[in-house]
Amino acid sequence: MTITLPREYLEHDLLTRGMAMSETHRTIDAVWRIESARVIAGLARIVRDVGRAEELAQDALVAALEQWPRDGVPKNPGAWLMATAKHRAIDLVRREQVLARKVQELGHEIETGGANPEPDIDAALDDDIGDDVLRLVFTACHPVLSTEARVALTLRMLGGLSTKEIARAYLVGESTIQQRIVRAKRTLADAKVPFEVPAANERPARLASVLEVIYLIFNEGYSATAGDDWMRPTLCEEALRLGRVLAGLAPQEPEVHGLVALLEIQASRATARTDSAGEPILLLDQDRTRWDQVLIRRGLAALEQAEALSAEVPGDDRGPYTLQAAIAACHARATTPPDTDWARIASLYDALADVVESPIVELNRAVALSMAHGPAAGLDLVDTLTDNPALKAYHLLPSVRGDLLAKLGRYDEARAEFERAATLTDNAREQALLRERVDACARGEAPTR
Repeated sequence: MTITLPREYLEHDLLTRGMAMSETHRTIDAVWRIESARVIAGLARIVRDVGRAEELAQDALVAALEQWPRDGVPKNPGAWLMATAKHRAIDLVRREQVLARKVQELGHEIETGGANPEPDIDAALDDDIGDDVLRLVFTACHPVLSTEARVALTLRMLGGLSTKEIARAYLVGESTIQQRIVRAKRTLADAKVPFEVPAANERPARLASVLEVIYLIFNEGYSATAGDDWMRPTLCEEALRLGRVLAGLAPQEPEVHGLVALLEIQASRATARTDSAGEPILLLDQDRTRWDQVLIRRGLAALEQAEALSAEVPGDDRGPYTLQAAIAACHARATTPPDTDWARIASLYDALADVVESPIVELNRAVALSMAHGPAAGLDLVDTLTDNPALKAYHLLPSVRGDLLAKLGRYDEARAEFERAATLTDNAREQALLRERVDACARGEAPTR
């Protein structure tokens, strides 16, 4: 007997299954974001090649996409991904071991330095995964790679973002990001970069490279350098997550906690930085009741930890991220703009300038001086930076100078600075804000924002 189901039932059944599959795919995406770094890191220790490790992890992801919609999401999806990838790694290593033995049998001499038992691959993959992730962090951010390559590889391997997502975040072609990642993995392989936590004498420089990458990712999300959006929250969230992971992996490093403190406090302002139309709202104009107090408390706690760890090292002062976090904390503690302790901020910038020789730090110090001691004091410092080649194309130099000139009533000069700043930025929102300032100065009025 043949039973024919009504057409409406079939359509409903297909729709239901489609919705279930879509939900499964969303689950797989979320699991991958969380677990991919752990899986890649565990594999990289075995195959000693981050590029090959990522390929094996991707194979496990493909298996999940094929099996989970059919069989259901496993109770422990992260363990399933690791186990699947682990089996593929074991097969790969054993195939290579068989090949090596066959080469020996053919008469090739292999320098072994004595009899070595075959490694227990299963046991090795079950070691502390936290150490593996830390190794992956240092490998993906190795100084042998360009800054762009380090950022792309970190977002890919530690963030679990696809090349399409990274390309969208940075407003470049997907093929460009793919090429960066491929070249980065090839560079690591050609340079024979070891998959390890660097030795103590190398660690400060290598850690600085890691922190720089995370901070660059956050900054691009916090103040987009190009495009129509003032912010790109996905990058901020990813940088903050990576910073928290790193703090858990390297809990005795004060600058790691300093960076986390800085990111937490800056991220707390995210919802207050734009209006309902997406237009930017500058710091002193923000509604501080919209600042996320949970993130502020977390940031202040991380800052306290960073300062405590710095104090434990004889003769070791606070590092640049800890000092920047202390500056951000001054803003976070002020319930209204007039409550801001600008004198302390200026002194913190003095300390930061002693640690980091940077014209951008000097430019920020000039802003703090202007707030603490008047616009003329800030302008004097800014004027010493106008010929600095590093700031030649930096739009915030003429923007800050224009702001200080406007506060002194020198509107024609200020207008020229704002016009120049607008030509130097590729961010549409920022260009519009600067054009508003140009118009205000043309009317002989101080810009309102």
